[in-house]
Amino acid sequence: MTDKKVVVSVKDVHKTYTETKVPVKALRGVTLEIKQGEFTAIVGPSGSGKTTLLNIIGGLDRPTSGEILVDGTDLSQLSDNKLIDFRKTHIGFVFQSYNLIPVLTAKENVEFVMLLQNVAQQKRDQRTKELMEAVGLGDRMHNRPSELSGGQQQRVAVARALAPKPAFVLADEPTANLDSASTANLLDIMSRLNQQEGMTFVFSTHDQRVIDRARRVITIEDGKVLSDIRK
Repeated sequence: MTDKKVVVSVKDVHKTYTETKVPVKALRGVTLEIKQGEFTAIVGPSGSGKTTLLNIIGGLDRPTSGEILVDGTDLSQLSDNKLIDFRKTHIGFVFQSYNLIPVLTAKENVEFVMLLQNVAQQKRDQRTKELMEAVGLGDRMHNRPSELSGGQQQRVAVARALAPKPAFVLADEPTANLDSASTANLLDIMSRLNQQEGMTFVFSTHDQRVIDRARRVITIEDGKVLSDIRK
């Protein structure tokens, strides 16, 4: 994968939380690169720093020191407002709690970011239809989240994450609330999108089923990279 573009570059990143009586060093000099088309799992015990790392890569948190480049842009140089705009167009998010808007249909949830980007309706409709069919829900476009199973809601969340054609998708424990069948189905879809469309996925997970599917496993412990294994 040496010829692939680097979509995420993390250079000597430290993160210390000072809100507590005793400062907590969540990350201690993490350096790594994620290249286009990778299917990577970041793993580690609770408190290891993996969620902090994911949040910093996604621009949801800022490092105490170090550099984060996403698609060549240094996130630390962006104002809060510019960072929000950058996240909308460059980073797709999938959370364990789905985070769908309950009053919107599946279609409306998927196209929401494109609406914020002022994408023309015809293009929104076409992209949404393609994505809903890609995740196997072409016939559920007009259902609200409450009318969908947990696995179906998470597939809508994946379609939503892909809608703005991001540089990569961050998935934070995406299978945590799913049964075995829904997990297998979701991972099949993500794997297919990765292999056929070259979409880059970065997971934070405890789930061995996700780890088994990943082609790269980065283990974080005590805020440091313990191992980085490509299969």
